Amino acid sequence: MLAIEWLDFFILILATFRLTHLIVFDEITAFIRKPFLTATIQENASGQLEEIIEIKGSGLRHFIGTLLSCYWCVGFWCSVITVLIYYYLPAAFPLLLVFAVAGAAAFIESKS
Repeated sequence: MLAIEWLDFFILILATFRLTHLIVFDEITAFIRKPFLTATIQENASGQLEEIIEIKGSGLRHFIGTLLSCYWCVGFWCSVITVLIYYYLPAAFPLLLVFAVAGAAAFIESKS
């Protein structure tokens, strides 16, 4: 069985959180989502702005669009990636640490 220290586990959690948010929500990665999703802003009945996501195409394009529109789905695959990096590319741990610190900062900011 593979053992993992609690601190490393916590770092992986935060790194996965940040990577997932980067892919699903951040403007800097909109180019990844653009071929698969259309996002429009509409005002709802209470006057608040809402982002409406429409999945483009069919077949593989639609499948990838569905995946990219699902925070839970992308989160699963990001966790697979971060764990594989942790175990098979230990020299990349500083990058995971940077994602973890950014994830913690994003979490704190979202709660203030």
